[in-house]
Amino acid sequence: MKSSPQVTKLVQAPHLILTHFQPFPPSLLSCIGNMASYLSKTSSPSVLSLLFFSLLRTSVFARNPGHPPKNERSMIGFGKEKVSHLHFYFHDILSGPNPTAIEVACAHSTNSSMTGFGAIMMIDDPLTEGPELTSKLLGRAQGIYASAAQEEVGLLMSLNYMFMEGKYNGSTLSILGRNAVMSGVRELAVVGGSGAFRLARGYALAKTHAFDPSTGDAVVEYNVVVLHY
Repeated sequence: MKSSPQVTKLVQAPHLILTHFQPFPPSLLSCIGNMASYLSKTSSPSVLSLLFFSLLRTSVFARNPGHPPKNERSMIGFGKEKVSHLHFYFHDILSGPNPTAIEVACAHSTNSSMTGFGAIMMIDDPLTEGPELTSKLLGRAQGIYASAAQEEVGLLMSLNYMFMEGKYNGSTLSILGRNAVMSGVRELAVVGGSGAFRLARGYALAKTHAFDPSTGDAVVEYNVVVLHY
C-alpha cells in the first residue's frame, strides 16, 4: 500500500498536522506531531496512511459534530426552563360523513371483545378552546390510539398535538400513555415536542366532557402542564 500525497507531506513535515487538525487542543496536537514524526522514521507507508486518515476522520467530526451553532443552542434548551399550562377540548368523532377517527386495523376477536381489544384507530381530531366543536380551533391531535386491555376499556395513546394558534403556532407536543377511559381523570405523559416545546416534558390530564354511546363520539377536556425552554 503506497502512502498518499497527504501522508508524504506529513512524513516530510509533521508540523503540518497543526494545519489539518486545528480543532484539537495544543497538548494533543503536540502528541500527534511527535507520533507522526516517530512513525515516519520507523513505520511503513501503510501504517502512516492509516494514522493520517484516522486522524482526518476525527478532525472532520470535531469540526462538524452535528450540533447546532452556539447562536441556536438557546433555542433548543440552553436557557431558563419555563412551565406552561394548556387547556383545550379534544373532539373524537367516529360518526357522520367525515369522521376524525377511523379504525385502521383489528383482530379476528375484536368484535366479540367487550373492550374492543385489538382495535387500532387513526385520528386527526380537532382541539378547540371550548367544548363546542364550533369554538375556536387551537390545533389538532394526530396519531393513533389502540384498545390494549381485555378487562376494561384501556387505550394506548400515541399522539402529536399540533398547535395552530397564538404563540404556539407551528409547535407540537408528543403524548404517550395509557388512557383508562372509564376513569374520571386519566394522566398521560408528555414525552417531547418541537418548536416552542423543544425538550418538553410534563403530563396531560384527560377528563371526559361528553360521550355519545350510540355513535362513540366523545369530547375530552385536557389540562396539560409542560416544562420547556
